[in-house]
Amino acid sequence: MANSKLQLYIYLCVQICTLFYMEKPQGLSVKFRIINSVKQSIPPALKTAWWMIRLSIIVSLTVTILQYFGVIGWMSELLNPLFNMVGLPGESALVFITGYFVNIYSAIAAAVTLDISLRAITILAVMCLCAHNMIIETAVQKKTGSSAVRMVILRTTAAIISAFALNWILPAETTVSTAQAANEALCLKDISLNWLLSTGKLLVRMFTLIIALNILQRLLDEFGVIHLLSKLLRPMLKIFGLPAKTSFLWIVGNILGLAYGAAVMIEETELGKISKEDADLLNHHIAISHSNLEDVSLFLSVGASLWWMLISRWVLAAIIVWLRRFELKYFGKKSKTKTVT
Repeated sequence: MANSKLQLYIYLCVQICTLFYMEKPQGLSVKFRIINSVKQSIPPALKTAWWMIRLSIIVSLTVTILQYFGVIGWMSELLNPLFNMVGLPGESALVFITGYFVNIYSAIAAAVTLDISLRAITILAVMCLCAHNMIIETAVQKKTGSSAVRMVILRTTAAIISAFALNWILPAETTVSTAQAANEALCLKDISLNWLLSTGKLLVRMFTLIIALNILQRLLDEFGVIHLLSKLLRPMLKIFGLPAKTSFLWIVGNILGLAYGAAVMIEETELGKISKEDADLLNHHIAISHSNLEDVSLFLSVGASLWWMLISRWVLAAIIVWLRRFELKYFGKKSKTKTVT
């Protein structure tokens, strides 16, 4: 399945590049340029994929152990009062904490056991979309030039602010059950087996997408499509406060997310194709609004509102980027990322 997906991505890359083909240098055929781009994309993609796989295994195993010993549940209980303040039942804190340290899949697995309204699931969805998979995604943003501490504080604060705002804005609603079968207590052997299976599937998909995306980026750059995308998206990115050069990375981040788009984002910054300041502005945006295809679809399947999930985070992300630009302009280089912690 993974191989067929990779072949599909590569085929689409070739078709897109052929469609937008422009400015072919003398003596170089389209076929040669495609093969050369693929060859150049593999080494950095493999390097990033290996880094992501190691990090994912460590994080997911640690969180699984914490869940087994009840640490995650204990942290959720501490957050109960805060969640009650934003119109959510106390037990929904478990959903947020699980997604915060792992990913949206884990949050969904916990969310479907709750008996809450669609209004509440929308608020909870926006919180999780703002702040999920925190350790891995923060590591990616750190590698692309933003402060890890700043990104964690930003995303956590944005999740809380968005929850208060939506609780104030959204109309009251009667409770509609989103619950499915509750999770049964599992023994250590079952938990270990579940972890191996789920982690294995995730790593295969992650490896496939990282390789495919890096190939796509190289091909689009080689045939001038990224330059074309920059022109087409310039008006929208201007509203968001983002430089036109970030257009392709914005597309990658918003559609696929930080984890899957890691290789492309890291390479773009390391090669100097996008400045550290521009990358930092993009990070402030996609910290709040990313993976708007898969993750949003998952919450949509349990009843969350599509438009509230998208619009609320786009508006919040735009505000944050413009505040960051104001900070950089009036407080100078002192306010830029001094050290990556």
